[in-house]
Amino acid sequence: MSASTETTTAPAKPARRALPPLMRLTEAAAARLAKMYSGAQAGMLLRISVNTKGCSGMAYDMSWVEAAGPTDEVVTDKGQTVLVDRKASLFLIGTEMDYVVDKLTSGFTFTNPNEKGRCGCGESFHV
Repeated sequence: MSASTETTTAPAKPARRALPPLMRLTEAAAARLAKMYSGAQAGMLLRISVNTKGCSGMAYDMSWVEAAGPTDEVVTDKGQTVLVDRKASLFLIGTEMDYVVDKLTSGFTFTNPNEKGRCGCGESFHV
């Protein structure tokens, strides 16, 4: 009697596709954050989340916190750090944060590839 030796190899796992960055900052947003972090908001971090609000259902929410919480994702881009609430990360994957100055307003804006639409006033969105 001879023992039969059979070798089996597990199929190779397909290469994982790299996920897009959770969030990117434009040069203008990074410069504005650097100014804020070195001025009035020194020692604080900007935390971005998504809340249920507005006509379209969701709205970006930004707040200042002293440190990352247990449910925060830490995003560092162009030398600046922002925090993203883990519950919002699914809605924000690939989002670009910019800082825009117009004649009458200035502020952070978001270009989110996951948005399917916005309300008429632009304050809320849906995915």
